[in-house]
Amino acid sequence: MLVVGDVVTDVVAVHPEPLVPATDTAARIRTLPGGAGANAACWAACAGLADVRLLARVGAESSRWHERALLACGVRPRLVVDPDAPTGTVVALVGKDTERTFLTDSGAALRLSPADWTPGLLDGVAHLHLSGYLYFADSSRELALVALRDARARGVPVSVDPASAGFLIALGPRRFLDAVAGAGVLLPNEDEALLLAGLPRPAGAGAAAAELSRLVPLVVVTRGAAGALVAQGGRVTAEVAAEPVRAVDSTGAGDAFTGGFLAARLAGADPVEAARAGCRSAARAVTRLGGRP
Repeated sequence: MLVVGDVVTDVVAVHPEPLVPATDTAARIRTLPGGAGANAACWAACAGLADVRLLARVGAESSRWHERALLACGVRPRLVVDPDAPTGTVVALVGKDTERTFLTDSGAALRLSPADWTPGLLDGVAHLHLSGYLYFADSSRELALVALRDARARGVPVSVDPASAGFLIALGPRRFLDAVAGAGVLLPNEDEALLLAGLPRPAGAGAAAAELSRLVPLVVVTRGAAGALVAQGGRVTAEVAAEPVRAVDSTGAGDAFTGGFLAARLAGADPVEAARAGCRSAARAVTRLGGRP
């Protein structure tokens, strides 16, 4: 599997008490490797996928650190070192409920461009996964379009994770859906699914999943502790329960689901079995700090 996406440095701050403006709030803070694309690649490798590759762009100041971290997870990285921008950084604020709020400086991550791509990257690849963050900047969106086009020309299946409800609002849901036309699998969370389907929250994730599956053959909507929905052909075909665990940090849970799901699919699992595998990976992810195995 080839993942094209983002590598970032995560600064995760877990604060059991609410943030207090203009003074100190005690927190446990860690600096960890992250990025939606990189995380998904690592979880796919952790789930047993033997050959996972990653194309991403990083800054020179941390390229070796990120490369070592990816290799340690079993991922074969192709990191383009940006001469002008630092590696992207995300500050993840994790409250008592384990939900996280992100402050994002994309840095080099979204400076990937068609110049960083060659069709030869698809040699020996059975599946291409595109991180949705690619679609939120002009140059990386053009790369994603080229990669998707080349994959389709070779008959390589493509999946996309929309990545960010906030960025989807800024880009525009219709523009995003037009850009991912031709993908075979869409992996949004509930908020992203509702936005992309153009439905209000009371309509629910099931209605959004069903609507989106009229546009993309297989749609899997993650719902945190409520598990996941599988939709095909305009209807929800399965509801998969989440694994019960004591959550510490939900950072990267969706990426873990994606990695586990795709690894299972490539091993021959049907969509429902793959969604169960994704839920198992997500359950492991929320029991530790950061978004990696």
